[in-house]
Amino acid sequence: MKPLVEELGRRGNQVVVVIPEVSGSLGPSEHTITLTYPVPYTRTQLQTIQRANLDTIMASDTSNDISRMWSYYQTLTVLRNYTRNNCDSLLSNQDMMQTLREQGFDGILTDPFEPLGVIVGALLSLPAIYIQNGLPCGTDLEASQCPSPPSYTPGRFTHFTDHMTLRQRSVNFLWALLRPLACRYLYSDVNVLASEILGRETTIPELMKKASLWLERNDFTFEFPRPLMPNMVMIGGLNFEEPNELPEVAIS
Repeated sequence: MKPLVEELGRRGNQVVVVIPEVSGSLGPSEHTITLTYPVPYTRTQLQTIQRANLDTIMASDTSNDISRMWSYYQTLTVLRNYTRNNCDSLLSNQDMMQTLREQGFDGILTDPFEPLGVIVGALLSLPAIYIQNGLPCGTDLEASQCPSPPSYTPGRFTHFTDHMTLRQRSVNFLWALLRPLACRYLYSDVNVLASEILGRETTIPELMKKASLWLERNDFTFEFPRPLMPNMVMIGGLNFEEPNELPEVAIS
């Protein structure tokens, strides 16, 4: 997201970046305005927690379908706790929320991997542009109503290819059936928070259905062929550093 917002600012757009005081990626930029809000952890604590969680996930056994499902559950639990704390920190900050209401934004660009931006966009009634690379429980597929037939599209975290045996197709179909339950678990606390903030019963997948544009950070070399909706654009090239110019070579 950082090179994208910096380029928008460089082209003359007024870009306001809202991040926690402890951020591992975004930060002040010459062409953007940065607003920060306090969070109940320090940078050292965040790095320690992230390292411990990553070690737990990476050490998980993924040699069979059952162990992969358990590893998947552990991943969802880590994300569930992190997103809940971050959402509470911003949405309960009355001064920051009032500042955002007074800005008169034209739209919001956010990574829905963390649902805070989704809730803020709905609260401010802004057109939403999502930049993402695969949400953990397939929320992007459900919210964008993008076809993902389990008969030939391998589910994330299954480790299957697009050439599946009958057993793998059966397991893949089971994963597809469990995806809504996984989303319900992942967003259980955040759904309650979003409903309280917006004053109506809602869920994160329901809010994400109103996205105007999906910028998919997927790269064709790492993804299997799958359908795309008209408002989905592949921008995988942003994942890489800017290439050097090719040297001039004399041709005889």
